[in-house]
Amino acid sequence: MAVRKIIQIDEDKCNGGGLCVPNCAEGAIQIIDGKAKLVKDSYCDGLGACLGHCPQDALHIIERDADDFNEAEAMEFVKKTRGNNVVHQHQAHGHQHHGGCPGSRMMMFGNRENAANANTVSAGDIEVKIKPQLKQWPVQLSLVPVNAPYFENADLLVTADCVPFAYANYHIDLLKGKALVIGCPKLDDVEFYADKLTQIIENNDLKSITVAFMEVPCCSGIVRAVDMALMRSGKNVPVNKVKIGIHGDKK
Repeated sequence: MAVRKIIQIDEDKCNGGGLCVPNCAEGAIQIIDGKAKLVKDSYCDGLGACLGHCPQDALHIIERDADDFNEAEAMEFVKKTRGNNVVHQHQAHGHQHHGGCPGSRMMMFGNRENAANANTVSAGDIEVKIKPQLKQWPVQLSLVPVNAPYFENADLLVTADCVPFAYANYHIDLLKGKALVIGCPKLDDVEFYADKLTQIIENNDLKSITVAFMEVPCCSGIVRAVDMALMRSGKNVPVNKVKIGIHGDKK
């Protein structure tokens, strides 16, 4: 242990928004009991990539006695909580930390009823305005914080990532009014999905879960992940399972 730079979190200023969480590449910050917490000193490299993402100015770099940063340990923790894809991205770009990935910064969009956001769909002589129903970012299950505010008291939609391409009415029929996580059960680790979903269910009061999946056999893995997560959480949350055919029809 030695004096070094490390993050300090002002809990009086922190509102638990969680924007700092996905922007800490090492997973050193988590939302616990509604506040951002430094999980472990050895996960924090002290470079401050998370600083610019907190609108409450609750994050600061200080110098104090702390365990040395352990990148291998931090990446193992990230692998457990966010999945292999995040670790691979981190390793591919090197240990540089230029402010975190803007694409994984947590955002809530609020009211999407503004007609300016609508997309026009033409069917013969008829034009229909389709308003996008996505209310949050990120959506990839590997990237979402388990304590994200958009999960609390939410109807959660767990979607295999081919579904929105196959099912034309996805935004209105499935996504509207729901928090969203997506994943590919064929290419990713179903056990990781089950663990991550377990944490989401345990840490939030979900009203319901809808799991949307394709009819192809490999896609049933995402249904299995939801079933495993519910069993592990010990909670009783209503589940609706929606199977989509490869021609875009509901089964």
